[in-house]
Amino acid sequence: MISFRGAHYPKEVIMYSVFFYVRYGVSYRDLEEIMDELGIKVDHATLNRWVIRFSPLIAAAAMKKKQPSAGSWRVDETYLKVKGQWVYYYRAVDKHGDTLDFMLSEHRDEEAATQFFKQAIDNNGLPHRVVIDKSGANEAGLLNMNILLFLVGWVYLIEILQVKYLNNRIEQDHRFIKKLTKPMLGFKAFFSAQATLAGIEVAHMIRKKQLSQTGIPAYKQFMALAG
Repeated sequence: MISFRGAHYPKEVIMYSVFFYVRYGVSYRDLEEIMDELGIKVDHATLNRWVIRFSPLIAAAAMKKKQPSAGSWRVDETYLKVKGQWVYYYRAVDKHGDTLDFMLSEHRDEEAATQFFKQAIDNNGLPHRVVIDKSGANEAGLLNMNILLFLVGWVYLIEILQVKYLNNRIEQDHRFIKKLTKPMLGFKAFFSAQATLAGIEVAHMIRKKQLSQTGIPAYKQFMALAG
C-alpha cells in the first residue's frame, strides 16, 4: 500500500490528477486549469511533484498485478529528449502486444541492453524467444543472458531472432507513448522523465486490459493500485 503521509490533499484527488496527466499527455499548466474547473485549487508545481513521487510506486504495483505474458517477446528502443539531449527508451512487449517492461537509459550499448534484459527477465520470467532489430548491442545483451543461463546449467537457451517485420508490433506500440510525451513540452531531468514514463506505461497497460478488471473505469483501476 502506498503511503500518502504528509499530503495536503485526499488520495483520490492526487491519484486522479496523476492518472489524467499520464493518460492524456496534457501540460502541467493545462492540468492545473482542468483541476480548477473541477473546483480543486492545486498549482502546476505540486502536480509535477505528485507525478514524480507516485508514478514509480504505481508502476511497481502494476508490474506485480498484470497478467502473465507470452513467452515470445519483441524488444526495441526508441528515442526521447531530456534536457535537450537524446536518450534511449528500451521497451518490451509480448507477441500479443502486452507491455512487459521498460527502461530509460542515457546510453545505447551492450551494458544498457544487458541491464534491460536482466530487469525484464526478473519481472516476467524467461522468454523462449526474443525478436530484436539488427542492433548489435541488443544481440550482445541477449547473448550475455544465454551465457549466464549456460553457466547455471539451464538446458534451454533464449532463441534470438533478428527479423524486422516481426518487430512491427512494438514499433507501433512506441507511437502511443511518444504521442503522449509530445504535448508534455519536454523533460527537464532524467529522474522526472523516468517517473513520468512509468506512469504512462501503467495507463497504457490499463488501456490494453492487462490488469484484468473489465468494466471498471481506467482511473479507478489506476487508483486501486495505490491500495
